[in-house]
Amino acid sequence: MNITEITSLYQTNKESLLSGRYITNLHITPLLEALKSEPDFIVSEIGKSVLGKPISAIKVGTGKKRLLLWSQMHGNESTTTKALFDFINALKHPDQALKNLKEACTFYIIPILSPDGADAYTRLNAIDIDLNRDAQTLSQPESKVLRAAFNAFKPHYCFNLHGQRTIFSAGTTNKVATVSFLSPSQDEERTVTDSRKVGMDIIAEMNRTLQQLIPGQVGRYDDSFNINCVGDSFQSLNVPTILFEAGHYENDYEREQTRFYIFSSYLTAFNYIAQHDVLGENYNDYFNIPENDKCFYDIIIRGANVGTEENPEILDVAVLFVEKLINNKIAFSSKIEALGLGANYYGHKEVNANKMRVLGADEKPLKVGVENDFVTIGADKFLLKL
Repeated sequence: MNITEITSLYQTNKESLLSGRYITNLHITPLLEALKSEPDFIVSEIGKSVLGKPISAIKVGTGKKRLLLWSQMHGNESTTTKALFDFINALKHPDQALKNLKEACTFYIIPILSPDGADAYTRLNAIDIDLNRDAQTLSQPESKVLRAAFNAFKPHYCFNLHGQRTIFSAGTTNKVATVSFLSPSQDEERTVTDSRKVGMDIIAEMNRTLQQLIPGQVGRYDDSFNINCVGDSFQSLNVPTILFEAGHYENDYEREQTRFYIFSSYLTAFNYIAQHDVLGENYNDYFNIPENDKCFYDIIIRGANVGTEENPEILDVAVLFVEKLINNKIAFSSKIEALGLGANYYGHKEVNANKMRVLGADEKPLKVGVENDFVTIGADKFLLKL
């Protein structure tokens, strides 16, 4: 499937009821209800969260190749959920390419695994447990739901769908990691097993598509082994598992542009699986993807005098945005993250203070960890806003 076809499918099927960063059960329930009337889809409640909120699953397709996908295991990572519903919309239409997908594959999709975390817009569930560190203990109802789905569905492939912060770069470069992937390790030695090779092969295929769209902006996530992580745990059971990390694109703090790149990755991976017996023969191309680094801040003020007029101290000031849920909307505030940077750090937005004195909103010296809506650069105020 070429870029023109993917773009056309996206533009036609983008789910208009989902946008922005805050996606909860409230947003997807109308979509799930509508799907129940579609003959090719089976929608079911497969469990409940700590606070008793329903966890739903969507089954579609009749093919022998079984794909298990889950999103918002971390409730504040919603980009992959939006793209899932875009993909689901595309499956409704009699497009021949996607008809073949449904004939070759069976998809089992859990759009929001942590509805409590989604409501609170937090990485953790309602009792502050990271579900992605609960794969072995299975102490949480949400973890048990996912493991039960895995055991019952017996997937051939797993897609572990996440989002990542704006700080990540594709290698030690000034290219942001807009999308990152990982074929997780299944042992401490990070052995390149047959299961990992299959995942690497699929990731390499997705990277080929993305390089046409966002050249140099694809990263490879760290593969340190942790059996408590769901991806590592499923991979250790010899089920090829692929981690998605939806990241930042220029000025795209709502992750609407990244949404398209995730959709493109879905279509590429699913078509590749449908049309091939993926054996991992092309796994080496995976290692051409640069490993993620953390080279970005949201704003960097270059050449700031953070000292006094009498004793100037010229440093770069790094600012990160802090996401807050206010009245069911995500607001961004700004926090001073660092005073003084080494080489190879970049800002999504940069301003040159030209050695002028830079003060906080209270006209006091800047302090790391303090939130500031604006700073004073010389005699002018500079908003630290989107």
